[in-house]
Amino acid sequence: MIFWIYWLISLTVVTWISATIIRQYPRHAFTVLVGFYLVYLTAAQILAARIIEFDLGFIVLYSPASVFIYPFIAQVIDMINEVYGVTMTHTAILIAFMTQVILIILIALVNTLTPAPYFLYETAWQEIFGLSIRITVASWIAFLICSNIDAWIFDRLKKKFIEREKACRCRTMANPWIWLRSSASDAVNLMLDSVIFVTIAFAGILPLAPLIIGQLITKTFIGFIDNPWFVWYKSMLKNDAEAESVPVS
Repeated sequence: MIFWIYWLISLTVVTWISATIIRQYPRHAFTVLVGFYLVYLTAAQILAARIIEFDLGFIVLYSPASVFIYPFIAQVIDMINEVYGVTMTHTAILIAFMTQVILIILIALVNTLTPAPYFLYETAWQEIFGLSIRITVASWIAFLICSNIDAWIFDRLKKKFIEREKACRCRTMANPWIWLRSSASDAVNLMLDSVIFVTIAFAGILPLAPLIIGQLITKTFIGFIDNPWFVWYKSMLKNDAEAESVPVS
């Protein structure tokens, strides 16, 4: 229960800060959103080293702890896309990818250094941060493919249904077209990421089906329950746009 409280609070705070900065400091908002994106992505890389038990009540699954972070990453992509468009979103993805390459290079460089004789955690350090080339490549490929597909699907759905969205006589939180583009793009992103990453990283080493199914269920579940925060984000921007404070595409 404590975990979910922290999870909900962090998601709420980041969503509120993002919308507030876009409204009040639009020139700096893209940088802030990319900053959140990089924090989530880096955290996911590190947390992936810990395998956790995920109890849904009717079934117990096992997956990397980063499964709780991936939906946040997908949401930030949508948040950037909603305001700045698909081209700037692809730019943010490229920036994020470059930072992850640098992160892995720096970790690899540090791992070549000789540890101090009184450093008692070298074995644990190497086990956690001694990433294999195969897993690293799998992570990079899955990230580039899935993130860019997410951005493309979100943009296509927004353009296709924008007139219906505007014509809908309902509050933003109840507008089905906003829910559609966020839910559909995130679902495809998270499902493809599970299949691509697990297949490339573990084919011929571990049974693929249990790993893929576990990630599919957990990522889809968490990705679904965080969608209301994106719609809330859109609601805050729409209300402000109506007050002629910030243009929202």
